[in-house]
Amino acid sequence: MADADSEALADVAYGIFDHLLNRELQAQGKFLYLLVESGIDFMDNLSAIFGKFAGEYPQLAEAMLARFSSLDTIYAMLRAGEGVLPSKTTQMYWIVQDAPGSAPEAIEEENAGKWLIFQEPNEVDTAWKKVRDATVALELGISAKVSTAKPNPDSRDSRKVIYVYTKDWVDEPDVMRVRQRLREIGFIDRIGYKRNIETFAGEYAKKGKRVTYYSA
Repeated sequence: MADADSEALADVAYGIFDHLLNRELQAQGKFLYLLVESGIDFMDNLSAIFGKFAGEYPQLAEAMLARFSSLDTIYAMLRAGEGVLPSKTTQMYWIVQDAPGSAPEAIEEENAGKWLIFQEPNEVDTAWKKVRDATVALELGISAKVSTAKPNPDSRDSRKVIYVYTKDWVDEPDVMRVRQRLREIGFIDRIGYKRNIETFAGEYAKKGKRVTYYSA
């Protein structure tokens, strides 16, 4: 039981640290994925941000170090793609990329919704890069996120899914503008758009029942 509790604590710790890491890097005008994909050394950044994390959450920092042994291990893991590529991410169920200037909590608003793009595991990294880069370039919606290689007990099949969020499902011109841009970057097959109000109500697609609001 104690082992299970320590693992659960380490999971929580890593999730909070990942959020802090990305927030602090972006406050400096940096993105984790760009540092990793450009081969730029960011150990000093990581060390400083982990120090801040340890000061605010000493028990969580301790749980992380109990799992990973050292900051060097965490750095190597990040350099290998943890939190950057879905196929390389095993510590979190999702990678999230907010559009610059968009509040992280915006995707939880009742009026928000998302286009759902399903991908095979061997294709999801390439698809995610397209969506991520377009989101950062302010070409899509308020945020995007992708399911990762971490086994998720809530997953309904082996495919991965990318969510592309828009601010307001009522704003059909904006919703369809995002859909058109997704076509332009390669997502030409028909996809569905689900409103948060269906997600919050626990409504999911079943045989004979469609819960997507738009389809294009």
